[in-house]
Amino acid sequence: MSVFASASPALREAIAALLRHRLALIALAAFMVAGIVISNDIGMSPDRPYLRYSGIANLAYIAGDTGIFPEDHNKFYGAVFDAPLVFIERALGLEDSRDIYVSYFLATHLFYLIGGLFAYFLARRLFDNKVLALFAMLLFLLHPRVHAAAFANSKDIPFISMFMITLFLAHRAFRKDMLLAFALLGLGAGILINIRIMGVVLLAGVLGMQAALLFSRAHQRKRVLLNGGALVLAAGLVVYASLPYLWADPAPRAVEWWTTLAYLPHDLTELFRGRVIHSQAMPVDYVPTWFSITSPPFALLLGAIGVIALLVRWAGIRRQALRDRKLRFEALITGCFATPLIAIAILNPVVYSGWTHVYFLWAPFSLLATFGLGWLLKQFPPARLRTMACGAAAAGLGTTLITMTLLHPLSSFYFNFLVDRTTPEHLNSQYRAQTTNAGVYTAMKRLTDLRPSSSVALRHNVKWATNRLIFPEDSRNRLIPEHESIAEFSIKRVSGTPDRNTLIAVRVYDSTLWAVAREEPGENRYASVYEATVSGVPAARSEYDVYVNHADRSLVYVKEPCAAPVTKDVFFLQVFPDNSDDLPIEEQSLGRANEEFRFYDFGSAFDGKCVAEAPLPEYGVAGIRTGQLRGLGGDDSLWEAALPYEDASVYRAAYHAAVAAEPVLRAEFDLYVSDDPRALIYTREPCALSDVENPFFIHVTPERESDLPTGTAGTGFDNWGFDFLLRGVVFDGKCVARAPLPDYPIASIRTGQWIRGEGEVWEAALPYEDASVYRAAYHAAVAAEPVLRAEFDLYVSDDPRALIYTREPCALSDVENPFFIHVTPERESDLPTGTAGTGFDNWGFDFLLRGVVFDGKCVARAPLPDYPIASIRTGQWIRGEGEVWEATLSLSP
Repeated sequence: MSVFASASPALREAIAALLRHRLALIALAAFMVAGIVISNDIGMSPDRPYLRYSGIANLAYIAGDTGIFPEDHNKFYGAVFDAPLVFIERALGLEDSRDIYVSYFLATHLFYLIGGLFAYFLARRLFDNKVLALFAMLLFLLHPRVHAAAFANSKDIPFISMFMITLFLAHRAFRKDMLLAFALLGLGAGILINIRIMGVVLLAGVLGMQAALLFSRAHQRKRVLLNGGALVLAAGLVVYASLPYLWADPAPRAVEWWTTLAYLPHDLTELFRGRVIHSQAMPVDYVPTWFSITSPPFALLLGAIGVIALLVRWAGIRRQALRDRKLRFEALITGCFATPLIAIAILNPVVYSGWTHVYFLWAPFSLLATFGLGWLLKQFPPARLRTMACGAAAAGLGTTLITMTLLHPLSSFYFNFLVDRTTPEHLNSQYRAQTTNAGVYTAMKRLTDLRPSSSVALRHNVKWATNRLIFPEDSRNRLIPEHESIAEFSIKRVSGTPDRNTLIAVRVYDSTLWAVAREEPGENRYASVYEATVSGVPAARSEYDVYVNHADRSLVYVKEPCAAPVTKDVFFLQVFPDNSDDLPIEEQSLGRANEEFRFYDFGSAFDGKCVAEAPLPEYGVAGIRTGQLRGLGGDDSLWEAALPYEDASVYRAAYHAAVAAEPVLRAEFDLYVSDDPRALIYTREPCALSDVENPFFIHVTPERESDLPTGTAGTGFDNWGFDFLLRGVVFDGKCVARAPLPDYPIASIRTGQWIRGEGEVWEAALPYEDASVYRAAYHAAVAAEPVLRAEFDLYVSDDPRALIYTREPCALSDVENPFFIHVTPERESDLPTGTAGTGFDNWGFDFLLRGVVFDGKCVARAPLPDYPIASIRTGQWIRGEGEVWEATLSLSP
């Protein structure tokens, strides 16, 4: 008797059911065999060891070790996928790094194939058609970029597979409409959210469908509410159970988990359409563009047809149609694809690495494309036309499979014909290749093949250091990082044409993505940088001494004594320009250029020293802020420092030149105006760093409002701010800063310090002209009789034409209220546009923007218009209360 015949009836029924889907099983078996074969060509992401550690930490926490969680955001990654992989690793007794990570690759790929199997089962239920179900499964599995990530990416690939499984469970719950089915859906949704917090999109979609039923099923509201409650309760319990970090203190840690992962503040740069852009300021079309240029064109066409067909069908449908389970599920699929795209466009979250973090969009989109193919088949009832439509879809799948085979192992750099793939070295200068894993690994394999028996000394790089772990032991031991030996070679990402030292080029579409370059023979160049640097004085001291190399326009970091740095920690470098217009458009809103780099990308550890050198841009640099963050893209600062680009001696000279004269104004800082170069000088003595920790602000009022830059017109003044340590230095108990001033004629300046969210610490206002100008105006005025005596004596000056205010004795308290001026012209036609009909021209000013206080006297000078004046009314007023005093003087002959 055969094994099949001797099996229990339930098992025989299950086996028979599977055999009815033999084509799908054969296809999956073929994918599995191919996956095992190509797993040797797959590179490893730098994130993979961190995620393994996350699995180790979760298992240890479950076992009672509560102090093992990492300090960065990795502690929020749940145990649902990585912890079982670590458990299997230990159960199998795997110890070699290659065996461990290749087993992870195969497990990730297997889960990816399971997602494809559920795509088949779901499509079979949706369309009741084996051909369409097989198409949905193959389309899900045959995306070049997603398939390329289906080994090393243990976050986004499990997420897309679990997304498809949860969609299957959602369809089942809609169909059965039972408490247990919704609880099972909650189980899937909880696992989905545990893998990536973006899983709330699907959970919210299902809850939205259930909420809509409350309005169409008034007699079944209790069942709808119970089903929704079971869904939320099951999902919440699974999230809690699979996130051990929450167990000790659930409520606050749940809030911390949500806010951290939902708004992770990565600030990275990326090449997109030939421009360097920031992850915190991505263009609105960033994700749609990446999706459209990296997906198979035939699938994009079918997906568009599917969406249009569904929208046409839904047009005019009444509310009662929500009772139709099929229509509700179609709306759920469409919403799962469209909602994230709309949310990204509106909320502008941190997005980077193409559409890697939203690969899950391919799950609902592959079903929408299947809807499109199904609609086409219905439009062509003749068998011949239906066969042609199926043949075209099969050709699309076949062409994609051939393309993936030809690109292997670099299919993660797949682009369709919507971009230029033929111009040499074009693609790599337009888009940053998403081939870090396979590209670096391929370059390393070619290099070890080139040197089959001897050691290979490579400039240390975190990307190749990670990929070194999956080489066979003999090859792994021959790959020596630079800080153990002088490098012979380096592996570099290429944007444009590779340099002349390139030995091995990893190319796709006639573009070089990664290159192995032969290093110039000789001593470690960082040793030379060290010797040239430490003879000077560092611009800032912290964990590293930071020097500015003006000759090479670079920033040099030196730490001594120092062992090999922690490779997961990154340096950040923020460069503030003299002129924000020098920044690329996408960085102008930030006001700075921002970079992050690993130590071994720009440095070397040798002889107990750590030395790194980061290049600075060619445009004028005002100041620099730098330091280290814990982990790539983290926001936990290990240390930071701010420094001006100019040498400290420049500020010492500015200090001595300023204090040789009287300050224009004394406040918390003495303020001076320098003409060469044109700048505002701040000095304070005695002074410590605590006095300059709050940022400074500057408001500049021009003589002509037309000189104001675009964006400030209508405010009456130009304004900006700066951090003291980006514009100044502290030395010998003195603080001195120099803030450049604009070139246009300046009437007055308001400046001070402020605390973000609280307001001003101190502020002062001063005229741009030197106080001696006002002293001269005072003496020239009082030589004659005033035109009118009031709270102030009023004089009219003809050269320049102005109204002079004097008061003696006088203190600052006498001029704290603003002044107003109403000028009545002899001819009403002379009035400026906007004042016609009022009969007079009017404006106001703060005394300290138009005058000075000296020797117990106050004097201000307010420019008057050029047209013939009949009379002037002026005085002071209190905002919200009215005039303090007023006086009118006649200028008519």
